[in-house]
Amino acid sequence: MFTNIRADYQAHGCDWGAQGFWALVVYRFGRWRYTVRPAILRKLFSFVYKILFKLIQIITGIELPCEVPIGKNFIIEHSGGIVVSGFAKFGDNCRIRNGVVIGLARVDDPCAPQIGNGVDIGTGAKLLGNIKIGDNVFIGANAVVLRDVPSNSIAVGVPAVIKPAGHKRENHAK
Repeated sequence: MFTNIRADYQAHGCDWGAQGFWALVVYRFGRWRYTVRPAILRKLFSFVYKILFKLIQIITGIELPCEVPIGKNFIIEHSGGIVVSGFAKFGDNCRIRNGVVIGLARVDDPCAPQIGNGVDIGTGAKLLGNIKIGDNVFIGANAVVLRDVPSNSIAVGVPAVIKPAGHKRENHAK
């Protein structure tokens, strides 16, 4: 847990005040609590996690449940209005910004986007449903993505239009 928190701290520019970092600390605690034995102690930590999760949700506007597998170097660039479904999945070197929703297309179909490595999701983007986002993809601001996006592409517009990126994106992690 602490190794991941140190990596998250570095990914957020060593800024203790970054609200995305706060959300990731609570996320890491939530993942870690599953490893705690005995069960009674795990239940106590689960209670603490639920309180911290709600506090972070209220203070930062970031909803990142601990059930979501995320890769290394995950960055929450700006806080506010970020909702991630517990069914989503992120690869390495992903970045999301404020107003992003990654969730279900329909309540009766519990499938959320599976996001590859090196994906940069712009402000206000919505990724919904059982879709796969390839590696090195840029999702433009306010795009609404409802279908798969192949690797090395750009998705922009409402509904999103997918275009080839033309070049391999560089990782702009801090």
